[in-house]
Amino acid sequence: MADPQSSSSSFTVKEPVLSSSPDVESQQGRNNPSHWFLVRHQDGVTDAVLNHTYPGQGTPESPYVVDFLPQDGSNPMQYSRTKKWTITMLQALATLAVAFVSTAYSGGVYEIIRYFHVSTIVAILGVSLFVLGFAIGPLLWAPLSEFHGRQIVFFFTYFGLAAFSAGAAGAQNIHTLIILRFFAGAFGASPLTNSGGVIADMFNAKERGLATSVFAMAPFLGPTIGPIAGGFLGEAEGWRWIEGLMAIFTGVLWIACSLCVPETYAPVLLRRRAAKLSQLTGRAYTSKMDLSITATKAQQVKTTLLRPWALLFTEPIVFLTSIYLAIVYGTLYLLFAAFPIVFQLNRGWSAGVGGLAFIGVAVGMVFAVAYSMFDNRRYGRVAAASPGGLAPPEARLPPAIIGSVLLPVGLFWFAWTNGPDVHWVVPITASAFFAAGLVSVFLSLLTYMIDSYTVFAASVLAANSVLRSLFGAAFPLFTTYMYNDLGIHWASTIPAFLALVCMPFPWLFWRYGARIRSKCRYAAEAAAVLQKMLQAANEQQEGQQGQQAAAPVPVVGEDGRVEVVGLPVNESPAVLSEDEGTVVGDGEGVREKRK
Repeated sequence: MADPQSSSSSFTVKEPVLSSSPDVESQQGRNNPSHWFLVRHQDGVTDAVLNHTYPGQGTPESPYVVDFLPQDGSNPMQYSRTKKWTITMLQALATLAVAFVSTAYSGGVYEIIRYFHVSTIVAILGVSLFVLGFAIGPLLWAPLSEFHGRQIVFFFTYFGLAAFSAGAAGAQNIHTLIILRFFAGAFGASPLTNSGGVIADMFNAKERGLATSVFAMAPFLGPTIGPIAGGFLGEAEGWRWIEGLMAIFTGVLWIACSLCVPETYAPVLLRRRAAKLSQLTGRAYTSKMDLSITATKAQQVKTTLLRPWALLFTEPIVFLTSIYLAIVYGTLYLLFAAFPIVFQLNRGWSAGVGGLAFIGVAVGMVFAVAYSMFDNRRYGRVAAASPGGLAPPEARLPPAIIGSVLLPVGLFWFAWTNGPDVHWVVPITASAFFAAGLVSVFLSLLTYMIDSYTVFAASVLAANSVLRSLFGAAFPLFTTYMYNDLGIHWASTIPAFLALVCMPFPWLFWRYGARIRSKCRYAAEAAAVLQKMLQAANEQQEGQQGQQAAAPVPVVGEDGRVEVVGLPVNESPAVLSEDEGTVVGDGEGVREKRK
């Protein structure tokens, strides 16, 4: 081994024992770096890591293959329970803050109209362009997180969110305000795509159910809290302090997450570890996860950008589901523009009290998330009774079927009881039914698409995210005109009719989904890849019976997601990285191996 004299590291280096055996787990290697070491050093290289025995010869033709040590404190899966939940809550708060910022602006819309002497539609652009940023940001942050990790992407993008929000607080004209709002949305979209992946990095399938359900509340509760806080603050201190609150809130979270959340994305951690070991020793090291990736970075970026659109326009399930969720999401943001008209203009409520009307929406969302936790148990029973412990994707759909009924019921109810002659509690109760239906449909259909497209699911979610963000940006723009021209009753009825038209979609997927998927290229290909993965895992298990090391086996966790237990995270050549935008080793790499 070459002596790394050029390195300034103080590590003690000894020659690794050359080994052709891949059973690294049999070694008693331990690596216990401190939290601050992990925050500052993504490679996690300590003396224990440097002197560990790795399979391979250390040459370019046969490099040492780097994996986490059996007891490795830099492996996110081995974090303590306290650390996992601290990171989970911080990521949930970071995501909630982004959603909060998207709608808190609405609490100062009427003051912005008076201050800058602009029309309502121009002022509402501050909401629409922020949400439009949600559509554009993930196209950049998702591939960057795959190559550079979640930590560094979050550090720069969340700082951008706080900085642009602070700049908006000092805006001297409406053009500056709405442009800064757009950039704040684009930079703030990073947690929406990456924070869910952080949770998947730390929890295995059996543990992930509760963490996922808790995290799921953040992007739904944030938009409902925003108008409440923004309404009272805007009424008391003015619209600039609303923007100032956004900057302070996101700035504090940026500091907290930067200090408390290390890199958790296993492919990047091992890639950096391999590079650092190569630098220190002069020998060739490679990450175990990079062995399965055959596509170049350019090919991976191209795939990340183009495949979502191919899936959207060639797969009927993806297209119909995305349209449905986009309409529902757009309707939610339509309400953020409609509620001030219904409750402030027509009932004479102040901006602060008018924001309280969103409490009904928040209550409905909380009930729906609680029900999703209960439904996870039902799904677990279905999976346990299914061949191989793997339930069909359609087993995800019962909550969506229920939610698809609640959506039009809540919207029609709201539409024809929102006049000032009806007690305010009636339309607010109706909004709770709409919100419960929204969350039920969202969580159910998103997991349905994940199960249907497995290795392509990240691309499916990216397409869905872009489309629904476009709808969320567009709907508020025509809300004021629609309510002025049609009145509060008929204007509120239009989204109710759209929800009614889409109501059969979950039932059609339940009845005919398997048949449709069998005729769709990507769905059929994803199913074939998953079956090969499960078959290979079962064959390996049979071949290693009686040995101490357990073979990889597919299991279904509390949240119903399939995980091949016994392999390091993402070891398989086609494993979904659950951050809306990247798939580790999917696509071209998988197809090359199968050819």
